[in-house]
Amino acid sequence: MRDIAAVAREIAPKGHLRAALNHGNVVLVRRRSTDGEAEGITVDLAHALATRLNIQLSFVHFNRAGDVTDSAGSDVWDVCFLANDPMRAGLIAFTEPYLVIEGCYLVPQDSPAGTAADVDGLALRIGVVQGSAYALHLTRNTQGAQIITFAQFAEAAAALAAGELNGLAGVRQAMEQQAARVQGYRLLEPAFMSIRQAMGVRAERPLAAEFVRSFVTEMRTTGFVSDSVKRHGIEGVTLP
Repeated sequence: MRDIAAVAREIAPKGHLRAALNHGNVVLVRRRSTDGEAEGITVDLAHALATRLNIQLSFVHFNRAGDVTDSAGSDVWDVCFLANDPMRAGLIAFTEPYLVIEGCYLVPQDSPAGTAADVDGLALRIGVVQGSAYALHLTRNTQGAQIITFAQFAEAAAALAAGELNGLAGVRQAMEQQAARVQGYRLLEPAFMSIRQAMGVRAERPLAAEFVRSFVTEMRTTGFVSDSVKRHGIEGVTLP
């Protein structure tokens, strides 16, 4: 039997749980059109964790995943929801994934690329958002493509529209939304990566890390995650 009070003191030393939300990932969190409040699977998991620990919950909002990672040592959040990446693991102790999404390329309709593998072969210029999981992955693994980083997705999309890029990389759902919003683009198949979305705590909190790992496993096996996915209408994901 775990000492919940001891876990709560380590995971949330300020006395309330501060959950970092990455608004750059449209799969994990969004703002309600009615009142602007955050909703989504990460919001649900944060509420469930706070309830389990019997402490109050507050949200810390970020526009990019990279900003969440960069603030890991600044004591502004206690728990986060990010893709598990080796570049982040030194600062953040991750759980097993609760959700797996895909990273895909978006290219103009007349692009010579027929599949995702052609991006390297044709040495295409691909725009990414700095610090994102797919940017970290592509920077390590591309073999010919040129990866160009941008502070915001809108900047990358504008560069593509201006002909300065040959394509964009991002989570499948965001690429699909962009293709629906602006005519003349298509996705390349198959996906170039699987993005393992996990819960994380600061690496120097081992008791908290052990607890959230068990917590996420329970949320998966009891159906909490699948129920949240259905409730929020999340499509194109895999439940591990």
